Amino acid sequence: MTDLFGDDPIPETLREVIRLDAPLADRLRPAELVEVIGQDHLTGPEGAIGRMVAAGKLSSMILWGPPGTGKTTIARLLAQSVGMRFESVSAVFSGVADLKKAFAAADKAAEAGQRTLLFVDEIHRFNRAQQDGFLPFVERGTVTLVGATTENPSFALNAALLSRAQVLILQRLDHESLAELLARAEALEGPLPLTDTARDALLASADGDGRFLLNQAETLYNAKIGTPLDPAALGQFLQRRVAVYDKDRDGHYNLISALHKSLRGSDPQAALYYMARMLTAGEEPLYVLRRLVRFASEDVGLADPQALIQCLAAKDAYEFLGSPEGELAIVQACLYLATAPKSNAAYAAQKAAFKSARETGSLMPPANILNAPTKLMKDIGYGEGYSYDHNTDEGFSGDNYWPEEMKPQSYYEPVERGFERKVRERMEYWDRLRQERK
Repeated sequence: MTDLFGDDPIPETLREVIRLDAPLADRLRPAELVEVIGQDHLTGPEGAIGRMVAAGKLSSMILWGPPGTGKTTIARLLAQSVGMRFESVSAVFSGVADLKKAFAAADKAAEAGQRTLLFVDEIHRFNRAQQDGFLPFVERGTVTLVGATTENPSFALNAALLSRAQVLILQRLDHESLAELLARAEALEGPLPLTDTARDALLASADGDGRFLLNQAETLYNAKIGTPLDPAALGQFLQRRVAVYDKDRDGHYNLISALHKSLRGSDPQAALYYMARMLTAGEEPLYVLRRLVRFASEDVGLADPQALIQCLAAKDAYEFLGSPEGELAIVQACLYLATAPKSNAAYAAQKAAFKSARETGSLMPPANILNAPTKLMKDIGYGEGYSYDHNTDEGFSGDNYWPEEMKPQSYYEPVERGFERKVRERMEYWDRLRQERK
């Protein structure tokens, strides 16, 4: 195995090259795949990576997962496990020239019978044209590509690259995995000055990010604290990790989807949780309000006509009060929607009516319901025979309002929930009167 810049052999285990004064996260970096924590579904004997290593043959892959879950470490260990040359570039710091150098080095190594694993960190940051540049080298086997990304590959990578690489999903580290990682740190550095409850708080603050956890632990070691810290003291000493949330990327769409589904499923507790996740992570409150207003029409509709009014009032209240006082109005609107009866009848009616309008948009309405402001219009029958509904006993004439060439359609079908139950009763009553007048 050779290093990135020359032909000197790489030590058999990565641990041999890690300095004693290196950061704790580097000193605890796994030296073998079996030491990787929290990704057994991939690295275990039955996992995709485990099977590749056992066969001694790697295919190109995209490692997709949150920060601090081991993407870079797994890539290095993959090369080590199958005896491949490891080359690494970062899409943050590298450009086309760097890629050309990497491919040229891989070509030279191939001539000497050495296979190359090209690791591309933050691969989603390369633009579409740069991503296309990988294709010929992957196709002819010059490199085995291992890309790492925190973004959804479906959105961040082009289809041609995805068709040539297997997407492997890394999981955020759960409480048990983080606890194991912390135990490894303590085996190396000694016990941390924490009470049991503070230890749990430290693990929770990592939010699934192993690297962040080790950095926090290293801060505690460097401080040389004598008395064990309780959760309150730990909170003052360490800064809590900010939730991962990109307002224009995957985290944004995942949380707004979860909010919508929770509202639709009438779970006010979950809806409030996801809304709080968005707002505490820095989402624009007016964006959340726009989605609530849309939901009021799409998923509640006339089952509770007050839902839309509540959401618009919440928008006005927020704009009047600002943050943080105005956020309570958003909470109220969220809870109202989650606990309201649900109907998408108006939404379904919109789609059906718009489709029908596109297909029959030039048909004339029946002449009897058209106004006749001129003599010519009267002469050709406009308004002739129109029945004024208010002049009937029931306030309902039962006239036909559809074009002559078109049968009456049924777009809106109220549900048997909330206010729409009353709407359905009225519509059925009018249908009976209409049939009687035929």
